[in-house]
Amino acid sequence: MTIEKQLSNTLAAVPKSVACGVVDMSSGLVLGIQTTGNQPEEVFDLLGAATKDMFEGDNVIAIEDIFKKARGVKDPDLRYFQEIVVFSNNLIHYFARTEDNPAVVFCVLSAVSVNIGLFLLKARQEAKNITV
Repeated sequence: MTIEKQLSNTLAAVPKSVACGVVDMSSGLVLGIQTTGNQPEEVFDLLGAATKDMFEGDNVIAIEDIFKKARGVKDPDLRYFQEIVVFSNNLIHYFARTEDNPAVVFCVLSAVSVNIGLFLLKARQEAKNITV
């Protein structure tokens, strides 16, 4: 199934969703985006870099390295940050590494009025369906 079809399915499955996308962390490129309305194009241009910063920015890597050292973890590729939820004024933003490829991050945005439990349940289910 194409990324576009997977993202289209996400918009249908996640309540009050307005946009979703997939980001390749190794390159910082947006692999696909679907929206239901008028989202600013400028945001799409920055989505890849911003997502990479959230999951693998210098400070995040430094924190993960401290935890790895404290816990005796030797795997340099292990990443602690798997999911991030951001509440903004009008939207809830969900970001998650995909099971298929942890170097790929799935994101979905819904109206802040959504039932948060249902939103997280559906967003997590959709994240498991994303394959690249």
